[in-house]
Amino acid sequence: MSAALVLFSGGQDSTTCLAWALDRFDQVETVGFDYGQRHMAELAARPRILERMRALFPAWAPKMGADHLLPLDVLKTIGGTALTDERAIAMGANGLPNTFVPGRNILFLTAAAALAYRRGIADLVGGMCETDYSGYPDCRESTIRATERALNLGMEASLRIHTPLMRATKAETWKLAEALGGAALVELIVEDTVTCYEGDRAHRHDWGFGCGICPACDLRAKGFAKYRSP
Repeated sequence: MSAALVLFSGGQDSTTCLAWALDRFDQVETVGFDYGQRHMAELAARPRILERMRALFPAWAPKMGADHLLPLDVLKTIGGTALTDERAIAMGANGLPNTFVPGRNILFLTAAAALAYRRGIADLVGGMCETDYSGYPDCRESTIRATERALNLGMEASLRIHTPLMRATKAETWKLAEALGGAALVELIVEDTVTCYEGDRAHRHDWGFGCGICPACDLRAKGFAKYRSP
C-alpha cells in the first residue's frame, strides 16, 4: 500500500495538501511541529481539522493514520523573528520580512524525513510555494530539491518530497481545494484553518479568520477574492 507523511500545520496550504495526499495515497499520516511559535492557534486547529475531515469525507477517513507532533523549540531559542518573539512584523534589511524563520522548512523536512524513515514511508508532502508567497528562500523549489537530495544521501533512502502548491497562486490553491473536496472542504478551510501570523481567531472574514493586516492574511484574502471572481 502506498503511504505518505504530510507536513500539517493546521493552515490553509497544509490542509489542501492533506486532501491532495488523501486523494492519491492509500494511507496518510500527518506531522506538526511545536517550534515555540508566538501563538498556538495553528497547533490547536490541527486536531479540530483532522476530526472534521474524518467526519466530512468518509472515503478519506479510513486512510487517515497517525498524527505526530514533534518539538523543535530550538527555533524559539534562536529567536529573532516575528513568529517566535514579541515584535512587530516589518521588512528586514535583507529584503525579507522578519516573519522569516531561518532554516525552518529545512529543519521541518529533516525531522519529517527521519520520522518517515522510522515509519517506513517514502513520500513526504509539504505546502511550500514560490508563487504567491512572502519571498522565503526555504520555500523555493531549488531549496526543496537540494534538501531532498541531502536527505536521501544522508539516510541512504529514496524519499520523495511532493510540493503540489509550488507553482500555484493562492487563487489556484482555493480552486484545488474545491476540486478535491468540493464546497465542504472550502468551508472547512474558511472556518477552521489558521494562516494569520497573529493567530487571530476573533475576526471573521469571507476568506476565514485572521487579523486581515499581516502578509499571510493579505495573500489569503487576495487569493480568495480572485478565486470567487467571475
